[in-house]
Amino acid sequence: MSLPERVTIKEVGPRDGLQNEKEEIKTDDKIEWINQLSETGLSYIEITSFVHPKWIPQLKDAVEVAKGIKRKEGITYAALVPNMKGLERAIEANVDEVSIFMSASESHNKKNINKTIDETYPVLREVVEEAKQEGKSVRGYVSTVFGCPYDGKVDEQQVINVCKNLFDMGIDELSLGDTIGVANPIQVGKFLDLIGTEFTKDQIALHFHDTRGMALANTLVSLEKGYYIFDGALGGLGGCPYAKGASGNVATDDLVHMLHEMGIQTGVDLDQLLQAGQLIQGKIEKSLPSKQMNICRQTSMI
Repeated sequence: MSLPERVTIKEVGPRDGLQNEKEEIKTDDKIEWINQLSETGLSYIEITSFVHPKWIPQLKDAVEVAKGIKRKEGITYAALVPNMKGLERAIEANVDEVSIFMSASESHNKKNINKTIDETYPVLREVVEEAKQEGKSVRGYVSTVFGCPYDGKVDEQQVINVCKNLFDMGIDELSLGDTIGVANPIQVGKFLDLIGTEFTKDQIALHFHDTRGMALANTLVSLEKGYYIFDGALGGLGGCPYAKGASGNVATDDLVHMLHEMGIQTGVDLDQLLQAGQLIQGKIEKSLPSKQMNICRQTSMI
């Protein structure tokens, strides 16, 4: 088995993890958590989203968070941006990277963005072009790649067409999301073989949710196919506000543990990561679902 020697992990917990939390989390607590994440060896942290507070009230303090964190050299601090208004705020807050997003399925795209797929492209193209002029790198997210809560199975060619359109806009990297956690390893492997004929491995990240306990298995088959960029949320935080039943992202701590046990480097200190996990666990006042955090609770390792 040929596996990558090193994997890049992109921590999305402060955005994708917290956006689904119903109880308001204090701005200072978010800042403290992100600052602690910055000490773990992570090279990428998605810190917030500049969506309208009406849609994601939890992230209404995006500017305050982005301006309040202590930035560490070598870390990319990114944020999700839905449109030009959001981009203006992101630029004001001086984020390093802008992330745009859309779905591969029509129904989820309408629920999430209130537009059809074709109506979404011009909005995102304008954001990408302006972000590039401001010197920002741009990441794209495609949701419901492996299945949609409304449309069911998503046509693979439709996914590829969406990806091509985003790369044609000038994005630097694309994260492929299993938004509701329905993917299985055989499905993931076949799809990666297909998409590998269109894009290079340094252009693609995988974003697995663990709704059905398949995230690490899907990560393993991705590694076997040579992919080495993965999103994770510390402790397994997260979900999708527009996909009923979608539970958290693959837990960054479980992912790091698996990779290290396999001899794959990440640059992340697992002990420091678990300390950051304990911090946010205390702030949201509930136990995080990851296996590593559960072991820590049982053994009082932290």
